[in-house]
Amino acid sequence: MTSQHTDQPQFQTCPRHPDQIAYTRCGRCGRPTCTQCQVPLEVGMMCVDCRDEHIRNAPKIKYAKTAPTMTYALIGINVVAYILQWLIPNYWMLRTFLFNPLYVQITGEWWRVLTSGFIHAQANPTHLLLNMFSLWIFGKAIEPMLGKWRYLLVYLLSILGGSAGVWFFGELMGGLNTNTVGASGGIFGLFGAFFVLTKLRGGESRPITILIVINFVYGFLFPGISWQAHLGGLVIGALVTWILQRVDGATRRQ
Repeated sequence: MTSQHTDQPQFQTCPRHPDQIAYTRCGRCGRPTCTQCQVPLEVGMMCVDCRDEHIRNAPKIKYAKTAPTMTYALIGINVVAYILQWLIPNYWMLRTFLFNPLYVQITGEWWRVLTSGFIHAQANPTHLLLNMFSLWIFGKAIEPMLGKWRYLLVYLLSILGGSAGVWFFGELMGGLNTNTVGASGGIFGLFGAFFVLTKLRGGESRPITILIVINFVYGFLFPGISWQAHLGGLVIGALVTWILQRVDGATRRQ
């Protein structure tokens, strides 16, 4: 008579909870992790120790104690510009400040790459209202995080990024003779900034990601919306914010 020995599968236990079997490992440190110690990520998971370490090492964001005055100022400039569009006849504001890549290329009126971000569709007040509502919501959240001058830098560079996106895709797709106006490039820059700040702080980024995706889909589905400006503003806003936070973190460590 012979006896057979069957090896039983060996499961490791969680370092934090020795009485718990760990079926998975942390995606960062590789240690066995039970269900109580798992922190779900957008892709995979990590253990609570790695999460705590990530939060400790994340760049600390300084909050200003003043009201978001720069956000209010930007909203005021946009509103005043819209009023002037109606007061000054013959669409002078639009003709002077809108952005058309081909026209700028011919005339050299480079100020339009920035001023177009403060002009809105005159016959469509909803264009202004939606942009200003978004500026108010995200501006009052981001300005205290970055400080008013860095916040202004991100916003203005995002407008330039939006114009650059229109120009780049115009060259690529043969649509340089396109008029664009509106603060959308700057607004999407704030979307990108908020995404970066959330990720650097270890926060939940799914809500802002969903908002960005919805707005992009909306821009593709409906004519007259410059998804090129949205994309350009988003990329520049995220990139500039990331650079500012890294520089700020490096300065504090010196």
